[in-house]
Amino acid sequence: MNLIRIALRYIRNEILVLPTRVIAILFVIGLLVLPLLTQDMYILRILAIAAIFAIYAASWDLLSGFVGQVSFGHALFFGVAAYTTALLNLRFGISPILTIPIGALASVLVGLLVGIPCLRLKGPYLGLATLAFPIMLMGIIFIFPGFFGGELGISGITRLAAARLNEYYIAVVFMLILCFVMWKITDSKVGIIFHAIREDEIAVRASGINTIKYKLFAFCLSGFFAGLAGGLYTHFLRIAGPSMLAVLMSFQAIIWTIFGGVATIYGAVTGVFILFPTLEILRTFSDYRMLIFALIVLLVLRLMPQGITVFVRDKLERECPRCKVRNVFTRKECRVCYSSMK
Repeated sequence: MNLIRIALRYIRNEILVLPTRVIAILFVIGLLVLPLLTQDMYILRILAIAAIFAIYAASWDLLSGFVGQVSFGHALFFGVAAYTTALLNLRFGISPILTIPIGALASVLVGLLVGIPCLRLKGPYLGLATLAFPIMLMGIIFIFPGFFGGELGISGITRLAAARLNEYYIAVVFMLILCFVMWKITDSKVGIIFHAIREDEIAVRASGINTIKYKLFAFCLSGFFAGLAGGLYTHFLRIAGPSMLAVLMSFQAIIWTIFGGVATIYGAVTGVFILFPTLEILRTFSDYRMLIFALIVLLVLRLMPQGITVFVRDKLERECPRCKVRNVFTRKECRVCYSSMK
């Protein structure tokens, strides 16, 4: 009974006091109960893919949004895990329970290989350098079509689960857990160092912190989460192809995250769950689909340059000028230090 009482008190005092947290809780509940309202396989498929892409976009935000290591070739992590997962499953018959984490570990190794030569690069130079790696890997895939499947890729992979409903829940639960873990990392001491490196790396180095170690750690972390997304995606679609390493795949993560709000994690999730289904809905306007989509993105970013989640958060909440705790915009005094909110 005490645990229930503590949980209820936490929900009342920490979650229900902020509108954005209520919206987040409603979003999670909505995803979990959706199959009770509809069994439409197409809707479940779109939302399951959106959940997997949300992990992928959040992993980009972890590296580029929080640490400032802008990556234009993030599809490398996604594609390496996808091909590793597919090859292990198809050639050796290994279960998805093992292929997905092994694929993610392969992405961690790639993160090290990319991170080490790029450590001294900054800004557009770093972005262009990261862009080169997936292009090089795509070239290797085309050189050995017998092993990697060439342009058609590798197909016939084991499904993520026997039923589409189970696959939906696996994707959604994975997304909720992994994005929560990423958010907690950014909210920890490591996250504070990540923030500091992005703002002023020289000052961080002058304070005695080994920034190279933390930047490599960020590359590996980001690669791990992107790799998990790549493994899930491969088993969900049952194919691993060159499109997973394409430039568009890298830039999609950037668009989703900037649209939702950089350096938030939940902004990347929001961006994917708005833009990916929107792109599917626009299939009815086949000739003007991409034009309408681009106009929507441009309009939102013009009106909300920091992303849609940051815009909504700033409208619904205000930060206490004294203790920096967020409060609902209607409060006249802070809920923690009782300072005036004016």
